[in-house]
Amino acid sequence: VQLVESGGGLVKTGGSLRLSCAASKFSGDDYSVAWFRRAPGKEREGVGCAYIGPDGWTRAQHVNDLLRGRFLALHDESTRDDPETTVRLLMTNLKVEDTAVYYCATGRGNRCSRFLRADDYDSWGLGTQVTVSS
Repeated sequence: VQLVESGGGLVKTGGSLRLSCAASKFSGDDYSVAWFRRAPGKEREGVGCAYIGPDGWTRAQHVNDLLRGRFLALHDESTRDDPETTVRLLMTNLKVEDTAVYYCATGRGNRCSRFLRADDYDSWGLGTQVTVSS
């Protein structure tokens, strides 16, 4: 399983960014793709996720309650027939405290909820840096 994150960068407070995760699929299986982040000096935190059926259609999408209204995890269903699927993280009204390395992860089955656990995910990308300046 390969995952590649993209779209990170430097943005000012109040700005927006769109991150993308290109993830190879679990052929014939349902699976979940999630976003986590780790800020300097803090523990890894679940951000949002998508649960995708074996047919490639989205079964569920969730976001951390603390980020609801600003962040949205969105599965791109136009990629359902492609070898890789794409799950995006849409981030708006960014704050300095959103500065972190954002990671994409995937695992078989429905591991997607508002209460993401890193231990539920087996494969991880290398991360993309998001820096929000004041």
